[in-house]
Amino acid sequence: MRRSLLLAGLTAASLAASVAGANAQSRLVQVGVLECRGGASIGFVVGSVTHLGCVLRADGLPEDRYVATIRKVGIDLGITQETALAWGVFAPVNRLGPGDLSGNYAGAQGSASVGVGLGGNVLVGGSNNSIALQPLSVQGQVGLNVAAGLESLELRPGR
Repeated sequence: MRRSLLLAGLTAASLAASVAGANAQSRLVQVGVLECRGGASIGFVVGSVTHLGCVLRADGLPEDRYVATIRKVGIDLGITQETALAWGVFAPVNRLGPGDLSGNYAGAQGSASVGVGLGGNVLVGGSNNSIALQPLSVQGQVGLNVAAGLESLELRPGR
């Protein structure tokens, strides 16, 4: 009986959270694509740090460059030679100015590589946690690695 009530409560909470998340997502519009590329990364048992160069591409606007630092906490074992990521950028406005993506983002991630590998992550943050980075395609990486856990992304204006 208790398990049934607990399961029903968890199901109701999950449904409420997904409806609230979908409702919040519907107020956001896609303003462009953030593409990031980086070099080698070494995963430690409890996490890793990766540095990337990023470009926000939006129709009708010049490229907006960023420097990214990704920190992972969780299981992260192995070495990758290079990484490429692409996110759809969703914001509460339909145009962002230069440097508007700067800030801190957080979310969940997972990836695996044996030679060429795949991964994905969803991040929320930026100005007042109002910007969402949704994966457009899976993360591409080359190396030997397995990772799963929490991820933070720090974006700073670049050259």
